[in-house]
Amino acid sequence: MSSIAVIDYGMGNLHSVAKALEHVQPGVEVLVTADPQQVRDADRVLLPGVGAIRDCMAEIRRLGVDAEVAEAIRSGKPFLGICVGFQALMSFSEENGGVECLDEYEGRVNFFGDNLKDQQGERLKVPHMGWNQVEQTVDHPLWQGIDNGSRFYFVHSYYVRVNNPALVAGTCEYGVPFDVALAQNNVFAVQFHPEKSQKAGLQLLQNFLNWDGKR
Repeated sequence: MSSIAVIDYGMGNLHSVAKALEHVQPGVEVLVTADPQQVRDADRVLLPGVGAIRDCMAEIRRLGVDAEVAEAIRSGKPFLGICVGFQALMSFSEENGGVECLDEYEGRVNFFGDNLKDQQGERLKVPHMGWNQVEQTVDHPLWQGIDNGSRFYFVHSYYVRVNNPALVAGTCEYGVPFDVALAQNNVFAVQFHPEKSQKAGLQLLQNFLNWDGKR
């Protein structure tokens, strides 16, 4: 039976993610855990996250999750980051006065701003909350069966810019263009919440559970 470790560092949307995984693939073993051995033994690893990056990074380091993430990424097994779990993989976040992140990928997490406007000059609310279209920029197994331009559900006040454009797998626009998906080798990470994104999001989770970690 396939197993997936959902890393629990006290800051993730663990229940909804676990339930969504069990829904799309009945019988999958979902382990909500921070136990390093369980993470190592799992076939797949998922790093969720909600809340302020300072608190998330503090718990990630306190619990040794940073080492678990680094080991999982280098193991070659399929790895999925969601929301703050995506942001945490970057080098640095502007949030909370500036926070050093895991630096697995060179990139920066920026604030949308207090005076964000759309192309017509209308003011946009921050946080960016609700449905938005995602432009797929690469062909990837996790996009299989998902139409380009499909809408996913977002809740965030900070957005990612990845330094290397070759790693960007999806983009979006909300006042500014930003990166919403990263893909390299066995790693895929997204800003949106697939577990809250209905058909397209559940398809992405299904794709992750079927993925062998290769392009």
